[in-house]
Amino acid sequence: MGLKTINTSLSKSDLAHLGAGEVGYIRKMRSDEVSRCFPEAPEMDPGIDLWALFGADGTPILLTDNRSSTFFKAAEDDLRTVSLH
Repeated sequence: MGLKTINTSLSKSDLAHLGAGEVGYIRKMRSDEVSRCFPEAPEMDPGIDLWALFGADGTPILLTDNRSSTFFKAAEDDLRTVSLH
């Protein structure tokens, strides 16, 4: 039995909304990167390791120095989490 390939085109907008409100991703980042994703964050010393929670569409949700906090926030928002390296 062969597999049938279905050719489907998804726009960037379609991809960005997959998992919206259901999936969040957790990413480790350096304080040097924070202003790009969290422009409202206060100025920080460079080289600090932080953890960020984002919605499936890349919307920033939480920035913390405690990885466990990202999982608690995701659970509070009923988000399934994935980690990005």
